[in-house]
Amino acid sequence: MEMIKWLEKWYKSECNDDWEHLFGLKIYTIDNPGWRVKIDIRETFLENKPFKEYEYNVQDKNDWMFCQVKNGKFDAAGDPNKLGEIIRIFKEWVES
Repeated sequence: MEMIKWLEKWYKSECNDDWEHLFGLKIYTIDNPGWRVKIDIRETFLENKPFKEYEYNVQDKNDWMFCQVKNGKFDAAGDPNKLGEIIRIFKEWVES
């Protein structure tokens, strides 16, 4: 819950009566199975901040994750146990 609360706070901080009409974030399930997280970073202080792509893939098809910044979005996916970890990586990048 801590990561969700943090993400809510970050989203609220970006809402300025303009940004939220054009941008936002999406969290949804994928059929691997797993999670997909896409967070718009355009028109935020993160837009030009370097991000080191992260990929974690064990031989086991149930233990994987990737995070990248592409086309103005933080774009990540992972197995069903990785939603909190994805948000944690985004949080660490935002706060670094």
